[in-house]
Amino acid sequence: MSRPESDGEVPISAQQARNLHLAVQGLLTPPRARATRARVLAAMVRMRLLQIDTINVVARSPYLVLFARLGEYEPRWLDDLLARGKIFECWAHEACFAPMTDFALHRHPSPLRAGHWAHKHAAAARREHRDEIAGLIDHIRANGAVKSADFERAGKGGGWWNRSLEKRWLETAFAQGDLMIARRDAFQRVYDVTERVLAKAALSVDAPRLDEAELRREFVLGAVRALGIAQARWVADYFRTGRRLKDGDLQPFLDTGELMRVDVGGWEAPGYVHGEHLPLLRRAQRSALRATHTALLSPFDPVVWDRERASALFGFDYRIECYLPAHKRKHGYFVLPILRCGKLIGRLDAKAHRGDGTFEIKSIRLEADVRPDVAMIDDVAAAIHACAQWHETPRVVVRRGDPPQFARQLRAAMRL
Repeated sequence: MSRPESDGEVPISAQQARNLHLAVQGLLTPPRARATRARVLAAMVRMRLLQIDTINVVARSPYLVLFARLGEYEPRWLDDLLARGKIFECWAHEACFAPMTDFALHRHPSPLRAGHWAHKHAAAARREHRDEIAGLIDHIRANGAVKSADFERAGKGGGWWNRSLEKRWLETAFAQGDLMIARRDAFQRVYDVTERVLAKAALSVDAPRLDEAELRREFVLGAVRALGIAQARWVADYFRTGRRLKDGDLQPFLDTGELMRVDVGGWEAPGYVHGEHLPLLRRAQRSALRATHTALLSPFDPVVWDRERASALFGFDYRIECYLPAHKRKHGYFVLPILRCGKLIGRLDAKAHRGDGTFEIKSIRLEADVRPDVAMIDDVAAAIHACAQWHETPRVVVRRGDPPQFARQLRAAMRL
């Protein structure tokens, strides 16, 4: 790759950096076209990872992440892409969907991924139950795909979810690459041997593997590309590839022109932009990237899943509280950050009551420095209404607000 002109001489503002990040993540402007299966896949290719979480208080996280970027779409399209071999499941940032075009990056075994907690747990389970796991894999190869529910519960394997032994063995074989997820039934994983799942994607288990240097390079460049702009210390978190990087670790990519260093107003550390995003960077420098989108984000959205990055980029201190005991929660159980025109302006604690069609906002809180005006109130009201309609819970209830008048203004805007 030819080396692009240095951009470090032309600083960009913090808001221009935010807009570049949101443009690459697909959250700068409202969707301009109707959602399709192809656009669902394209969004995943752009993000590289779609984190999976099973909490269903609003919508399960992967579906909500896509809704924020695509607007109204059919959640079954994601399941269909998995069943057709267009995407696959892996352990990366956490449990994630990824486009099948990235399969080579996430194959196991890989020393680069050995430090990930899921792989460490799998290695320990394999040492303890090698024969049982081998027998389970042979059973699936001979008899076809299975769910953990297909096995009689014979014991408890420990761990946070108190899984059965068979579930633990299935997860071990999945993490270590012997099994893949063929599809999901009612969001339950269906496990099959890797060669049969890859056959749907016209891939082979015998395909050459990337060596460690190639993997490290692809993970670094892929993370910076997916983030739009990043500090060195944020890079490893995206794919969970080990220790935090330093600026010196990225120098080889500056030398080849694959990355560019950018000065960002208010940042103590330099930013890095992938060479493919040079046109977007130029537009950001001219303030030609205008943020106009308002959306409710999943707690597991890539924009906020790194607490340090969300704080540095948006001045937004966000912590996922659903795994905390109730008395330790500050904002609520399933708290959705509110993105509005390039800023994270607040958060709401929501629950979709599908039985009676109610979208309950238990609380909605603005950041301390945010002063709502009519346009902001209308934008947030419209985003809540769209999200509630998509959930088939069109009746919206707003319980509490901070400041209290914001809840009243929101109710008035939504004619509640």
